[in-house]
Amino acid sequence: RVKWKLVRCVMVREKWNMNPITMTMTKINNPDAYYQRSEVSNSDLTELKNLLHPHMQYGDREAAFRFGSIVDAIITEPSRVDFLHMTIDGEPCSEEEFLHAREMQRALRAEARRDPFLAKVLELSDTQRFMVNKHQVFSNGGFCFCLDTRCKWDWWLPSAHFGGDLKTTFASTQAEFDNAVDFFDWDRSRAWYMDIAHSDRDFIYAISKKNCRIFKKFINRGDDIYTRGREKYEELAFQYWCFNLQ
Repeated sequence: RVKWKLVRCVMVREKWNMNPITMTMTKINNPDAYYQRSEVSNSDLTELKNLLHPHMQYGDREAAFRFGSIVDAIITEPSRVDFLHMTIDGEPCSEEEFLHAREMQRALRAEARRDPFLAKVLELSDTQRFMVNKHQVFSNGGFCFCLDTRCKWDWWLPSAHFGGDLKTTFASTQAEFDNAVDFFDWDRSRAWYMDIAHSDRDFIYAISKKNCRIFKKFINRGDDIYTRGREKYEELAFQYWCFNLQ
């Protein structure tokens, strides 16, 4: 199995022009600095998956990412936001998207009044905290290899040693949200983050773009979501490693 994978990696390596790449944790003021780092992130695995398994994109991906970034900033990094002039880091937002993001923020705050755990997350979390894990060991089909990895948490609870993710979603029902966790590989991202941090718990809070409903998912090491996500990232991490063979 490993030999077949190595052959496949060599076949597609020319299409993926990448340079090869004790956990540390810090916070950066410049949001761009994180994305300039060389360690492998879950987003890198997503780009690799899209290269290896291209599929039709639904909707405007760039617009969705932009809007999600606006919501993230308003909720987790309000110091970057000029609420009066509707700008983030000095960059203007459209009135429509900014007011929509504010409506979703209010929905999350309203949910926190009914959800004591969410209330503590909003009160006590370190936000946009990133971690780097040098020489993280992976195993795929019994074959071991190492990668330098990174992740950036929307919420990290240092006293509890676990964190979670904030999502925006087009899902309007619980069933649609459950499907989104698998379809968008949010299970993979949560397993990736948990294993970089060596944490045993994780969570997702997602806000619907359609009706501002709040969806929740709680993950524990070894459960179905974690196991499925780990299987996904181990396969992609191995392929990433193959493309960086010297």
